[in-house]
Amino acid sequence: MSVTDTPIEAQETPTSEIGGPGGAWVVYGTELLKLTSQLRTRLALALCVLAPFAFVTALAMQGATPDDTLYGRWVHTSGFAVPLVLLGFAAQWAFPALACIVAGDMFAAEDHFGTWNSILTRSRTRGQIFAGKALAAMTYSIAAVVVLGVCSLLAGILVVGHQPLVNLSGILVEPDQWVRLVLASWASVLPPVLGFTAIGLLMSVATRNAPAGIAAPVALGLLMQLYSLATGPDLVRNLLLAPAFNSWHGLLTTDPFYGPLERSLLVSAVYVVICLSVAYVLLRLRDMKGN
Repeated sequence: MSVTDTPIEAQETPTSEIGGPGGAWVVYGTELLKLTSQLRTRLALALCVLAPFAFVTALAMQGATPDDTLYGRWVHTSGFAVPLVLLGFAAQWAFPALACIVAGDMFAAEDHFGTWNSILTRSRTRGQIFAGKALAAMTYSIAAVVVLGVCSLLAGILVVGHQPLVNLSGILVEPDQWVRLVLASWASVLPPVLGFTAIGLLMSVATRNAPAGIAAPVALGLLMQLYSLATGPDLVRNLLLAPAFNSWHGLLTTDPFYGPLERSLLVSAVYVVICLSVAYVLLRLRDMKGN
């Protein structure tokens, strides 16, 4: 009986034969090496580095200000306004795409190249393969947000300066405090980014198609953003993932309020758990014949 004819349970080698739970970390390390060698991921991270400097340089040359965005009017006054403006733009359009450019292709690539049977005969269970790939996709998403956030802060400070800036309560805040506030604001978007990463992984498993795995979460994020701007029940709006990207607003007041951030953590955790659970079940039930 060949591997492709063996039931899923029988295909998975006993733990004692595959080095225990460490097998998932082996897959994780392998997937990270694959990601670092891919031109697409390198270009995406390079864009995260260069885009903030290009943005602030263009603003300085044109003398224009994005007045319709939060802190847009201050981009020529203090460099700390620059990462906050970029955070607002990224929260509306960029984060779902940034999260799913890897996650949406993580499993679909194996279908495209027909390598599932080869992977499953290398003494790794489907659970270990799933865990390793999911961890690698989430590591990339975190790394991309960190790189984009840090470079946005550096671009603002180096090009504009580190002048004091008012918070959302209208109180002037000193530069050392703004460094912490900006980093905290960017860190607050990590939970919903991981939520969209989980959606991308689910789409990758379900559609077996990389473009669909990437485009579907991005379209879903856009629909969530549009609904959050429309008049509708607050209960539905609070269950959406995209509005969670705006939870950082509560951190920039003199007396911070953490309700939106707590809701963001809860909603993001629900999306991660549900999407990863469904994706894993779909992968477990997959018939790998012909792959």
